[in-house]
This record gives sequence, C-alpha cells and structure tokens, in this order.
Amino acid sequence: MRVARVIAVLEPGGAQLGALRLSLALRSHGIESRWLAGHATRAGLALFRARGIDVEVLGGGPALQYARRRAYAERLAVALDDEDVVHAHMFGAWWAAARAVPDGVPLAASEHDALQWPGRVPARALREALARVDVFFAHGPAACGEILAAGLPIDRMREGMSPIEGTHTTPLRSPRIVFAGRLHPEKGPDLLLDALARLAAPPPTFVLGAGAMEAELRRRAAGLGIERHVHLVGWRDDPASWIAGASVCVVPSRFDAWSQTAALAMSLGVPVVGTAVEGLPGVLGDGRGVLAPPEDPVALADAIEAVLSGRLRTDTRAARAYARRFTPQAVAAHYAAAYRDLCAAPAVVGAAVAA
Repeated sequence: MRVARVIAVLEPGGAQLGALRLSLALRSHGIESRWLAGHATRAGLALFRARGIDVEVLGGGPALQYARRRAYAERLAVALDDEDVVHAHMFGAWWAAARAVPDGVPLAASEHDALQWPGRVPARALREALARVDVFFAHGPAACGEILAAGLPIDRMREGMSPIEGTHTTPLRSPRIVFAGRLHPEKGPDLLLDALARLAAPPPTFVLGAGAMEAELRRRAAGLGIERHVHLVGWRDDPASWIAGASVCVVPSRFDAWSQTAALAMSLGVPVVGTAVEGLPGVLGDGRGVLAPPEDPVALADAIEAVLSGRLRTDTRAARAYARRFTPQAVAAHYAAAYRDLCAAPAVVGAAVAA
C-alpha cells in the first residue's frame, strides 16, 4: 500500500516527528509513505533526511497551517500519483487535499492541537473540506470537539496517536529538570523559567527544543538570575537520552492536545509535572503525573518542588502502562488497520469548493 502523506508545514516539532516515526513504523505493515510538504524549513528537511526520508516541497508559504491556497491545491493535484490513501496533516493541507484528491481515493486528515485560527473561523470552507474527508484523526479533545461541531459525522472520527521512541534508554542518574518541546508560547517554556526562579535551589535545567522564543528565554533567564541553572541545548533528535534518569520532566503548556514528551518520560519512569490544559489531564490523571493550574508559575514551582523533595510521588507503574499504548508498533497497527478499512470501503466523492 502507498500513502501520500501531505503536511502543511514541515519543521522540527512534535506533530512532524510523530508523523515521521509513524511512516517508518508502517513499513513493517507493508505500507510505504510518500511525503509532500507545502512549506518546509531547512531544519525540518534535515530532520527527515537524517531518517532516510525525502520530502517533495510544493510551496505555499510559512503560514500554510491555517491558509487556504488554491495554488497549493493545484500543485498537489498534479503531484499526486497512484497512491492508495492520502493522509493530510494540518488544516491547510487537508483543505487543499479535499480539492486535489481524485474521486475514489480515500482521504484521511489529522489535527494535533486545538485549532487556533489567526482570524475568523472559515466555517464554510471548514465544513466543505470535511465533507470530502473519509476519516479524521484528532489528537486531543479540543480538536475532536471542534471538528465534530463543524459537521464531520461522528462515525468518521478516530483517535489520533503519535508514537514515542527511546523507551529503553539507559538512564543517566543526575539531579536535573528537563523540558522538551518547541520554544513557542503554546509550550510555555517561559512559565518554566518563572517557576524555576521561585525555587530555593533549582537543579540544572535542560531545555531541549528550537523556536522563535530562544533569544527571549536567554534574556529572561538572565533577568531572573537563573542563567547558570538553565541550559538551552537546542533541538535534539534523541530526547530520551536527556530525559531518562531526570528528577522531573516539566510540560508547562498553555495549549497541548497530547504530549509526546510526557508519554516518553512516563515510559522511562520519570515523574512528569504538567499544566491542566486541554488533553494533559487525560495523560497525567489518576496519579500518572502531577497537574498544576495553567498560567500559574507559583503553583508550577510548588508542584516541581513537591516532586523534587519527594512530598509528591507519581504512580510510575500506571504511567508506564499508559505509555506502552504509544510504542511505534502499537501506533502503526492502529493506523494500518484504519488505512485498510478505508481502502475496503467506498471513498467519499466530491472535492471541496470553498474559496
């Protein structure tokens, strides 16, 4: 089976890394993926090429995640070949795919986080694009609710899943805090720094990730007087080697449908402190992690200190059991079954026509 995997923006990030791991794991099911990106950064292309994946860049601009670009849809229609399934990631990609995919070819769509429209919600375009989507993978409760409210029949909705790697990494035992994620306000690295400044004796803290906030975070650490404790080490393809054996992994997000970082830390037996936003209570609930209120550095600091001091302990057995659902083998089996079901059923006919 051949899947055309269409992504609006290819850059180092959790959604992109999860889809990359999925495409590699699907090979054991006889499913090959062909990657088509609208916009791609050099770092994003390098990430994929390091894993032996070539990406065709069709053009569309860096804001393509939420954009409706007719030219991109037209280029995509020409680029598609004889794929059995098209799977599009991010609204800009599945809107274009809804116009470009030939009748009879199944179309899957994915959203990893809540849809944060830069302007008014394009309700008509959203509704008409969804009319062409055969199955939708939502990775969190907010995206699921928004897509169902926009008119997707509930029988076409599926749970979106991202695989994690490095679950058997040998831990480096040294007191430390770890953050891994895009350096973007959504992920809240600034909230982590504000919390660290409230700790009496913060351990070394390693911030893994890249993004537009890097310079701001360096200035913030200096302004808070914690620069000697905070190490911004950039994007790392192997976060497991940094997380394994850490004292605590912090996920201080403002928006987060589901956290690969949290699941990876849980699989490694590392306590996770996260914010109670969107899908994180479902990940860290029932004692699997510690939840703090969002946008509250004082509460976040208290939670981190409680874990560091041993006053709060997480249920590591339950955390590991939860994380086992997201091995590459388990996630690939989930999608392989969905793709085969799509190929066995008649595809939705008729492309979207919204401007």
